[in-house]
Amino acid sequence: MKKLFFLLYFCFIHFSSAQFVGGSNKTFTRADSLRGMLTPLRTCYDVTYYHLDITVDTTTQSIRGTNSIYFSVVEPFSTMQIDLFDTMKIEKIVYGKTELQFKREFNAVFITFPVALKKNSTQSIVVHYSGTPIIAKRAPWDGGFVWTRNTTGALWIATACQGIGASLWLPCKDHQSDKPDSVLLSVTVPKGLTDISNGRLRNKVDESKSSTRFDWFVSYPINTYNISLNIGTFEHFDEQYNNALTCDYYVQPYNLEKAREQFKQVKPMLRVFEKYFGAYPFYNDGYKLVETPYLGMEHQSAVAYGNGYVNGYKGASSSDVGLKFDFIIIHESGHEWWGNSVTSKDIADMWIHEGICSYSEVVYLEELYGKKEALRYMNAQRWKVGNTAPIIGTYNVGNEGSPDMYNKGCLMLHTLRSVVDNDSLWFTLLRGIANDFKYTTTSTQEIVEYVYKKTEKDFSYFFRQYLNYPKLPQLHIVLRQKGNTLTMKYKWNTDVSEFAMPIKITTSTQKFSFIIPTTSWQTMELKNIRPEEVMIDEENFYVDVKKMITYVDERVKE
Repeated sequence: MKKLFFLLYFCFIHFSSAQFVGGSNKTFTRADSLRGMLTPLRTCYDVTYYHLDITVDTTTQSIRGTNSIYFSVVEPFSTMQIDLFDTMKIEKIVYGKTELQFKREFNAVFITFPVALKKNSTQSIVVHYSGTPIIAKRAPWDGGFVWTRNTTGALWIATACQGIGASLWLPCKDHQSDKPDSVLLSVTVPKGLTDISNGRLRNKVDESKSSTRFDWFVSYPINTYNISLNIGTFEHFDEQYNNALTCDYYVQPYNLEKAREQFKQVKPMLRVFEKYFGAYPFYNDGYKLVETPYLGMEHQSAVAYGNGYVNGYKGASSSDVGLKFDFIIIHESGHEWWGNSVTSKDIADMWIHEGICSYSEVVYLEELYGKKEALRYMNAQRWKVGNTAPIIGTYNVGNEGSPDMYNKGCLMLHTLRSVVDNDSLWFTLLRGIANDFKYTTTSTQEIVEYVYKKTEKDFSYFFRQYLNYPKLPQLHIVLRQKGNTLTMKYKWNTDVSEFAMPIKITTSTQKFSFIIPTTSWQTMELKNIRPEEVMIDEENFYVDVKKMITYVDERVKE
């Protein structure tokens, strides 16, 4: 019966998932389905622990070793799927003393057990593998290993695999919905080099005259794409935040003094984010900044830093306000809450990571420099928004949505804050999401439902318009001036028919007031205000505006 089920399942996924068309107009393949779909061969087990034990060969730019995968059985099964890029070789998979049969299709590995595994039992397999991982050509925008040398000629190696998947270099269940509860990384490198990975260093062992092993333990749930290696010659310094959180910094030796100065931004960042989002989520593992040969990444408890020790984004910003802080320190550290602790189940919902994290920059600036400066910074990002594709990608195929998830996601959240019109409630809401979803995986739908629960207002129409459709809600206003009478007709032009977002406009001179447009025309009369003085609060509401004014000569018969 199980063999029949497996055969039927294989046929189903092959034909029904052969092609998907998402918001990006991309055509998806079976390989995409195998990567992104939570099939019964993946949901039947829950990963609890990885022990990755590898040796890095810097001469051949290859790795070899094992990953021991521990898991609990959710439903009885005899076949399971793990993931490993087909550029990597699996030498064998061992269950106890039994070598298991497996077959590969694209980057999926289907493992067959001799007997069905019992529900609620705890099991483990050991995957022996080797190979040359994909080399990233422009990390972090593409995924892979970075093999380079620092300015003194010393080897400098790093990983970055968000989007493409951790299975490009390690066998795992490569889906964001299932974070292992803990991970041990044992990384052997040539003597003279150091590996910095996630979590706490448990051990450093000279395995031979020519190699050293570093054992790093992660004691919290972690996304697979966050598991990282940083290999090179590092200078280390440290400090404590509030006499409780260790902050460790690993930098290239020639950048030590620059780092000591630039990293002074860490403590204020932690203070602000803890105030608004709750305690740093990974106290037991500490906080680290690790210099990398690429711009940056949110690797959990080992944040990758490559911004050149300058403020802004490589020293530039759309606004002078953006030059008040180091973008990579603030943004990538914000991911410790948004993305690392609170994680989207499907990468189609990555706005939960990037949109909220981008908004955390605004929160940081508002706390340190005031709301006016924060708004200037945020609104200076508008030109970067394309509004040509949905923020949410296509589900079940490993497809991220539009890059608008960053800046449009941030502007969307501030718009919602303005609609809620209660900062105490708003920041309670953000802190609630950070704490109630801590260490878990979630979805857009769950976030929408949570907002409804806490605000007692249904904002599903709001999220659908901003997340599922490219274009902004357009406020259509028609003003008709006849004598001293100013009549205003207004409505929303949107894809979502029930869109009814309140918005502030000047209904009297220099005073913003709420109106509640719908997708049907409404009419109101305005007094003591000229048509050209009717303004929309576009500083706090990210919308499109279509405004038409007509003047009627009372001497002319209509």
